[in-house]
Amino acid sequence: MAQILWGNELANQIKEDLKLEINTLVSANKRIPKLVVILVGEDPASMVYVTNKQKACQSVGILSELVRFSKDTKEEVLLEKIQSLNLDDTVDGILVQMPIPKQIDTDLIINMINIEKDVDGLHPLNIGKLQSKKPCLIPCTPLGIMELIRSINYQITGKTAVVIGRSNLVGLPVVQLLLQENATVTICHSHTRNLEDICKQADILIAAVGKQGLITKNHVKEHALVIDVGTSRGEDGKLHGDVLFDEVEPLVDYITPMPKGVGPMTIAMLVKNTLKAYYQREAKNGV
Repeated sequence: MAQILWGNELANQIKEDLKLEINTLVSANKRIPKLVVILVGEDPASMVYVTNKQKACQSVGILSELVRFSKDTKEEVLLEKIQSLNLDDTVDGILVQMPIPKQIDTDLIINMINIEKDVDGLHPLNIGKLQSKKPCLIPCTPLGIMELIRSINYQITGKTAVVIGRSNLVGLPVVQLLLQENATVTICHSHTRNLEDICKQADILIAAVGKQGLITKNHVKEHALVIDVGTSRGEDGKLHGDVLFDEVEPLVDYITPMPKGVGPMTIAMLVKNTLKAYYQREAKNGV
């Protein structure tokens, strides 16, 4: 029987530690870190995510502000707002909730965010720094995955890892983080042949596709560590992961559940990134 990696429990511990740091800043009469989240449109899932992010900030004492735009907002209006936040010295983190309406160029919006405030870690310069092993703001979900693995004192060096999914948000950055920990990494995607055979070689299997039931007992190596990142809404109206948990769990040593696995860690890492951006900006300004 596997050890279940409850991301919600670890996330709560991390937020408690962050709260102590914020309390120290308050006691020293320091400026309080601030995150601004921009929401364009009224996508129900996005509204839930934004609410959860604001609650996480509030729970640790970080200031948060929600800026809302209608779904028909013009690109230049959004760009102008981001630039004003870039210049606002009271703002440490800027996050544009994805997806955004089709009339707006997503890459253009991401590129407009100051890399020092890019708490999602999606700006091309932050991506480049990650690949170059230089200090940067790292995408929240990959960061959360690595925190989960570290929490069980798992030795990554020398292990074989398979990552299914190659997005800039999860797949590619988690590959870089695993490589930096000396894992041997294989990337799989929609054009990969013999997926089962490749996955069975993995000591660490990370599924980040968003396809319900993609990973079955036939895909896993005994005693593996399985991280389920993907989410999709099934015909039952419920959210499901990429991994068939009930099939896979008896075969492996470690596994994340869905929900209460990677999701809460992503939000905790957003808060952590905001505090990191704050410290970096304060140091740069000589405060």
